[in-house]
Amino acid sequence: MKKYIDSGKKDTRSGFGAGLAELGRTNPNVVALCADLIGSLKMNTFIDENPDRFFQIGIAEANMMGIAAGLTVGGKIPFTGTFANFSTGRVYDQIRQSIAYSGKNVKICASHAGLTLGEDGATHQILEDIGLMKMLPGMVVINPCDYNQTKAATIAIADYEGPVYLRFGRPGVPNFTPESQNFEIGKAVMLNEGTDVTIVATGHLVWEALKAAEALEDKGISAEVINIHTIKPLDDEAILNSVAKTGCIVTAEEHNYLGGLGESVSRVLVQNNPVPQEFIATNDTFGESGTPAQLMEKYGLNDKAIINAVEKVVKRK
Repeated sequence: MKKYIDSGKKDTRSGFGAGLAELGRTNPNVVALCADLIGSLKMNTFIDENPDRFFQIGIAEANMMGIAAGLTVGGKIPFTGTFANFSTGRVYDQIRQSIAYSGKNVKICASHAGLTLGEDGATHQILEDIGLMKMLPGMVVINPCDYNQTKAATIAIADYEGPVYLRFGRPGVPNFTPESQNFEIGKAVMLNEGTDVTIVATGHLVWEALKAAEALEDKGISAEVINIHTIKPLDDEAILNSVAKTGCIVTAEEHNYLGGLGESVSRVLVQNNPVPQEFIATNDTFGESGTPAQLMEKYGLNDKAIINAVEKVVKRK
């Protein structure tokens, strides 16, 4: 299988910060708003270079979404920044009514998503945000896997006309995708071709899927690994082409299995080519405090869990 090299662990939120800074230099219509979490969202460089294009809203996330919607009327491209929990659950009404319903060109940028927020615990972790956002008509949902891809996604969504939810995280994770990649919304990335099982993963689980595929190769199982960075619109063609070859699939995500990537994949399969599927995701539960590694282990969101799911699903073919 193709080997991927970790160029050094970096947090994906820093990829967002780097992408936003670059947009500040290249797109004069980009503006940024934050709900009192500048450092956590890595917005400092953009603010230092473009102080007149930044708005500190404070701990008033609902107001931030309303202001962002209003800024689009004047042709601005607002990027909002706060934790994923506060970017979605706290302000769902404002997003639905003021942004999604009228198709406003707002980029909702959400850090500290999933369990890997870690020690801050269940009240700050969110495992249902992808479901909340993908159900909104017209909302694009993106969940990149590493620093480089998050930076590329941040830059790419500025050129997309319409609302976008961009999800990223707090911990340092392997940075392995190309630095100068072309990020295409809605286009999955084939990472490793295989013949026995398809593994589609998103976000932090992509690297875990690659580790699993390497271990599976030693067991005589050829795993195809696909990076689903865009959950909506989903790349149906990539999924169907893969399962036509492998005959079974494992989906992997740092999210509740209810409403996440796995259920979106199930819809595609049942409408076109039903094959056995196993889910790597949290099982209808809230999180808890712990280190990211401890939580990923406890909730079965790592390479070992993917290997077990693959061995199970292959037997079901």
